[in-house]
Order: sequence, then C-alpha cells, then structure tokens
Amino acid sequence: MHSCHMVFNSFKLIAAKMSITHKRFFKIIVSLPVMRPGEPPLIKGWLPYLGESLKLQKDALGFLKTLQKQHGDIFTILLAGKYITFILDPFQFQSVMKNQKLSFRVFSNKISVKVFSIKKLITNDDLNNELHVCYQLLRGKSLDVLMENMMQNIKQVFESQLLKTTNWDMAHLLTFCSSLIFEITFTTIHGKLLAGDRKKYITELREDLLKFDDKFPYLASDIPIELLGNVKSIRKKLIKLLTSENLAKIRGWSEVVQMRQDILEKYYMPKDFEIGAHHLGFLWASVTNTIPTMFWAMYYLLRHPEAMAMLRDEIDHLLQSTGQKKGFGFSIHLTREQLDSLVYLELLGDECPKAA
Repeated sequence: MHSCHMVFNSFKLIAAKMSITHKRFFKIIVSLPVMRPGEPPLIKGWLPYLGESLKLQKDALGFLKTLQKQHGDIFTILLAGKYITFILDPFQFQSVMKNQKLSFRVFSNKISVKVFSIKKLITNDDLNNELHVCYQLLRGKSLDVLMENMMQNIKQVFESQLLKTTNWDMAHLLTFCSSLIFEITFTTIHGKLLAGDRKKYITELREDLLKFDDKFPYLASDIPIELLGNVKSIRKKLIKLLTSENLAKIRGWSEVVQMRQDILEKYYMPKDFEIGAHHLGFLWASVTNTIPTMFWAMYYLLRHPEAMAMLRDEIDHLLQSTGQKKGFGFSIHLTREQLDSLVYLELLGDECPKAA
C-alpha cells in the first residue's frame, strides 16, 4: 500500500505539471500538379483521380509505413484528386514551420474546418481574435486555480477508485492512464455532470475521442473524411455531446470554458451545432497529448525503481519542507514555483513527451 501511495503522489504531481495547451506534429499539405526536379517522390497509383485512395482507406498506417521504407520520410501521394505531401520525420518539423510563406493562423483555420468542422473561423476574424484572448486564462493566477482544481480532482478520482476496491484489478497501463487523465481533465476544465449517468457520459466521450484522435493525422492531411471509415459519424456524435444543450447539464465550468462559451454565443445561435465543434477542438487539445505523456512517465517509473526512488525522495522532501502529510485523507497543495523546484520531475516531464 505504501508503494501505491507513491504511485498516487507521482501521478498527481506529474499531471499537475503538464500544460493544458499541447503541441502535435501535423502532416504538411502541399498541392503539386506535377513532379519537378528536387521534389519528393510522387506516388500516383494506377487509378485516375483516385490514385492510392483505396490502399490508404484499407490500412492507412501500414500503407504509409510501406511508402516510408520505399521512399524515405518525405513523399507525395495522389489521393482523390489531391496531391498530398507527407513529412514523417518529426525532426524536420521546425525547419518546415520556419518557412515564412506558411501562416499558422491560415493553417490552423483550415485544420479547424477539416478536422473539427468549424467553418466560421475562416470568414470571421473578430471571432478568431476574441477566442485567442481566452488563452490568457491559461497563464498566471488563472492557471494556478486550474492547477489547484486539477490536483483536487486527481485526489477524488484516484481515491474513489482505490477505496471501493477490495482486490487488485488488472488493466493495461495505457487504459488506466487514459481513463484517469480524461476524467480528471474533463472535470477540471468542463466541470461535473450532476444529472444522469455521469460515468457513462465520460466513458462514451473518452472512447469516441480516442477513436477520433486515431484518424486525426489523416484528417489534417486533407484526406477526404469519407475514406476514413466511420470517423465522420464519430465526430458528429462527439460534437453533439458537447453542444450548449448538453454542457448546460454540467456544473463547475472553468473560467476559460465559460469565457469561450460567452464568446461563441455572441456569434452563433444558442443551439448551433458548431458551438459543440469548438468545444471538441478544445477538449482534444487538452487531453490527446497528455494521455501518452502520462503513460510513458508511469511506464518509465515502474520499469526503473531507482528513478522512482529518486523522485519519491524529492517529493517527500518537498512535502516535509512545506509541512504537509501524504496518504489518503490528506490534500496536497503546491504552487507552480514549488513544482518547478522538483528537478527530477522536471526531467521526467521533459523526456516523456519525446517518447509520446
């Protein structure tokens, strides 16, 4: 049980350390009518217009890996009338993004349309600018409030599972991490569902979001959604779960979600389906990189007892120096400055996203 306390405390502090805003490597989309000298290999396939669409639809990941082995990290594929260039080497991402001809706002707006079905950002700069202001609530004192709420939610979710368990339950580590991280993050940012089956709502939302995230790179790469199986229906279901009508059943919205909702209601009718699409994009950004990062952090600690011991000593020393006790029934309160003083936790947080 002592080691269980340690895992709990490590889990709590690692999650609190993570930022709500996340980065993800997108495939870069380029329109190419013909292949010119110096350009990436061009794979047209033998079907006019469709190109390699059927192979991609059958096994997207396997197909791209095969092409990577044959042509390297950069290649162009003809898919449903569009020439799409894939850059599969993440170390080239910074070089690509330094290209001054690329506009991140234009790029992100196109992603919003293709991936989340958010159309108004393309035509309404005022909406775009007002939503951008919301991100100031993810800094300073507002971030301190979010972090404190997250640590309390970690404690409640984690302890509720342990206290109702009489025997050890076996589960895959990734399933364990995704279940906890999603519920904690959703509760912290969007609040708690008071009526109905809360557990069913959270589970359904998590499972569908992870299915949607599996197809995210292909959606971002301008591959027609009709070629990606049932992802269109999954997206529609997710958006419906996050419409104003359904979010109104949830209490305890964070300041940033409340501000975003107020702004959206200025530009949309209250029942507009696209409001849910905005909330889907924000939810996706808040959890889809945190889950694999947490998984690799816990995996590393469980596989390396010496690292677990060093982190444990560091956490114990901080708790002692701040006069706090650990264990069930005790709440831990730490400032961002105190978290930043945890050197080994910082190293763990820096390295795990690379594995994720």
